[in-house]
Amino acid sequence: MQPIISVQNLSKTYPSGYRALNCVNLEIQQGEIFALLGPNGAGKTTLISIICGIVNPSEGRVLADGCDIVQDYRAARQRIGLVPQELSVSMFETVWDTVTFSRGLYGKAPDPAYLEKLLRDLSLWEKRKSKIMALSGGMKRRVLIAKALTHQPRILFLDEPTAGVDVELRRDMWQMIRGLRDSGVTIILTTHYIEEAEDMADRIGVINKGEIILVEEKTALMKKLGKKQLTLQLQQPLTEIPPALTNFPLTLAQNGEQLVYTYDEQQEAAHITELLRRLSALDIEFRDLNTSQSSLEDIFVSLVEEKV
Repeated sequence: MQPIISVQNLSKTYPSGYRALNCVNLEIQQGEIFALLGPNGAGKTTLISIICGIVNPSEGRVLADGCDIVQDYRAARQRIGLVPQELSVSMFETVWDTVTFSRGLYGKAPDPAYLEKLLRDLSLWEKRKSKIMALSGGMKRRVLIAKALTHQPRILFLDEPTAGVDVELRRDMWQMIRGLRDSGVTIILTTHYIEEAEDMADRIGVINKGEIILVEEKTALMKKLGKKQLTLQLQQPLTEIPPALTNFPLTLAQNGEQLVYTYDEQQEAAHITELLRRLSALDIEFRDLNTSQSSLEDIFVSLVEEKV
C-alpha cells in the first residue's frame, strides 16, 4: 500500500549554515499513529514544518497523500492539519468565529453541524461564544486542535499537543485522537511525554542531529531493545559478587542488599533458573524478588546516547 506520507532524501540548511536535516527518508502509513521522538534541536519541528509547507526544503521531496508539497502545494496542504506548539489564534475572536474562519480558508463549504460536533467532541461547545483570551491554557490548546480539524484533513500533525495541559484534558484529547485514527486519519505526533508515545503510538521514529536513526513498530522495538531486570532482595548484604557468579550480568545495589540481574528479552528462562540454583549452592538467600522491563524512555535515552 502506498504510504500517505513519503519523505525522500530531505535536507534543510538555513542561511546561517546550520544543517537542521540531513538526507531524511521516512514513510508513514495511512491510519497509523506515528510518534517522532528526539531531543531538543534534533530536527523534529523542522521536519514537520517542511511537510506542512511552512518551511521550504533545501533538497529532497515530500509527498502528502500523493501530492508533492512544493509542486502541488494547495492540494497537499488541504490534506494536512497541524497543531503547533505555540498558540496561533487571534485572542480577540470567539471560538466559533475562529473555527468557522479556519474552515473557510481551505475553501470548504460552511458546515455548522460538523463544527458543532467537533466542538462538542473537544468539550468546547459551551465556550463557543467566548473569546480566546478568556479561555484557560488547556482550552486554548483544544481550540488549536479544533482549528486544525475544521477542514477534515486526512493527516494530522500534533507538535507537543499536551504541553502544559492538565491530566484530565490530556486524557480526553487522547481519547479523541484514538477516535480520529479509527476513522482513518493518520496521526503524527512529537511529545516530551514518552509514556504517551508508549501508550498511543503504532510506530516510533527517533531523530537526532537531523538524521532518522531508527523507525520501528513499537512492540518490536520494545522486544528488540528492551531489557529486563530481576532484582533479588538479599537476606544478608554482599560486599562483592562471588567468583562463581561472574559469568552472569550481575550488579550489586543498595549497599549490597540487592542483586540485580539484567537480561535480554530473547534470553531463555533457563538462565534465571541456573542463577537461582547457583545462589542456593552458595547459601545466598533472598527474601523477595521482582522483575521490571525497560520503558520506551530508557530505550530512547540509550539510542540517543549511542549517537552522541
